[in-house]
Amino acid sequence: MTYAELIANIQDICENTFTADKLAMFVQQSEQKIYNAVEFPALRKNEVGSTTADVPYLTAPNDYIYPHSMAVIDGTGKYFYLLQKDVNFIRDAYPNPATTGQPKHYALFDEDSFILGPTPDTSYSVELHYGHYPESIVTAGTTWLGDFFDSALLNGSLVEALRFMKGEPDLVSMYDKMYMESLTILKNLTDGKLEQDSYRAGQYRQQVS
Repeated sequence: MTYAELIANIQDICENTFTADKLAMFVQQSEQKIYNAVEFPALRKNEVGSTTADVPYLTAPNDYIYPHSMAVIDGTGKYFYLLQKDVNFIRDAYPNPATTGQPKHYALFDEDSFILGPTPDTSYSVELHYGHYPESIVTAGTTWLGDFFDSALLNGSLVEALRFMKGEPDLVSMYDKMYMESLTILKNLTDGKLEQDSYRAGQYRQQVS
């Protein structure tokens, strides 16, 4: 479902016309809820950067939200995955920033940067896998969510639209229930089928009596 199709469906079902800004708000609020309820491939991103010798800080990507993993890569190309800790752990474990070595730990220092421990002794390549918000269907026109699971996006947007209209509670409740059913199916896909394969887990079997 494209964005044009999505907003046409919202207005048809609600039997109402909304401004472009209001429609964008309904959809983006729905996207935000979905992105924080389930995890699917479009939310994952990879970026390679580098440390600076004798500098304990590493700039975070502008769209960084949460980490999946961080690894430093030495001169031979070998990966060493860092353990995520709090800033207070880094400060306690490596109290002297002038003491350098290959980093073993990292922590989110502020919204723009990470702190590494110990302070890097040379320049290392760093590979960061992290979660981010993909471009909204409002601006992209098409997205993974719209292409592969538009029911969650449509029903979530309808809930937001009906609340804006101060719709009847039973109507809001009905679409909220439909949204939650769509979200449950999406969660089964993303947190279930995408996290296993038949070789390791075998084919899913429904219990019968």
